[in-house]
Amino acid sequence: MTENTDVVVIGGGYAGVMAANRLTRREDVTVTLINPRPAFVDRIRLHQLVGGSHEAVVDYADVLAEGVRLVVDTVARIHVFERSVTLASGATVGYDYLIYAVGSGSADPRVPGAAEFAYPIATLEEAQRLRPVVDAAPATAVVTVVGAGPTGIEVAAELAEAGRSVTLVCGEVLGPYLHPRGRRSVARRLAELGVSVLDGPGATVTAVTRDAVRLGDGRELPSTVTIWTAGFGVPDLAGRSGLSTDALGRLRTDETLTSVDDVRIVAAGDSAAPSDLPFRMSCQAAVQLGPHAADTVLSRIAGEEPAPLALAFVAQCISLGRRAGIFQLAHRNDVAMGFHIGGRPGARIKESICASILWQLAYQARKPGSLDVPAWAKDGRRRQVLRARRGETLVTG
Repeated sequence: MTENTDVVVIGGGYAGVMAANRLTRREDVTVTLINPRPAFVDRIRLHQLVGGSHEAVVDYADVLAEGVRLVVDTVARIHVFERSVTLASGATVGYDYLIYAVGSGSADPRVPGAAEFAYPIATLEEAQRLRPVVDAAPATAVVTVVGAGPTGIEVAAELAEAGRSVTLVCGEVLGPYLHPRGRRSVARRLAELGVSVLDGPGATVTAVTRDAVRLGDGRELPSTVTIWTAGFGVPDLAGRSGLSTDALGRLRTDETLTSVDDVRIVAAGDSAAPSDLPFRMSCQAAVQLGPHAADTVLSRIAGEEPAPLALAFVAQCISLGRRAGIFQLAHRNDVAMGFHIGGRPGARIKESICASILWQLAYQARKPGSLDVPAWAKDGRRRQVLRARRGETLVTG
């Protein structure tokens, strides 16, 4: 009789669900997904939740394989030597293998007044808390969005399109990832929506008060509602559990996503730091890292050597309200190229991609092991980059 293998997945976001679903391809693997919420958060739509055009929540029954046991709780600690996790409720769950996919959230702002007076938006609860605040603000109230990455741009555009007076404080650059051509396209659309974009050396927030934002060049901007989107942080569960992490708290792994401390622990998504060269925190990376983490576990169960990472990056999509967007194409190593699609076509592409993510999760639930990215689409230069950085031969597994 075949011995059953228990795999626990911590975190039910894009990476965790993809990993859990893929693990069900083996009938002798029992999969337990531990997540603090009873529903799946479609995180790439949180800006729409704040703007009132989407709830950003999906029933797990729609995206999770039937064979996966969902435990609604929070992991308080990982016990490496006992191969178990302690939950906030006091219960203990044992494992043979663990997939660490705790995701990311808002970073500690470390700017005076930001924690007290600014509203983060990186999690469902934060977005839900912000929405009634925005709704209750007078129509003429100034909304200040701090941070000009995809989230900041999307929130600013969403609220401006709804008629709000919005100021976007970028720090140095609007859309740092974007190619200059794409950046100019985004700037034009924001201008059409009436968003005041502040960038350059002086446009760094140095303090936040109840009704104002202070900048590095001394300017003080009136702000009825201040929204903080500058940066992401990860939970400290790995560090608290005695596992090796990088400076941001992501679990350090090799190129197979296996923890540098324990071959029974594998990471995926925003909370993984493979070879100290982590990927951009994004849904695009998560839906690829999740399946790879599952494949690493399945290989070890089968007594095989896990394969090293090779991800495919295609683009960065940013919505600019409901009627426009940008599809910024990228090279396979996740560097933006000169070509982009904007306007209404960009919005349609963005919406189709958002919808396709849930479709991918559901399809993987029904047919685990499907939807593999073809080898030709993946970045084949990562191993060379790692060798050059370290000046040594890369060893995996």
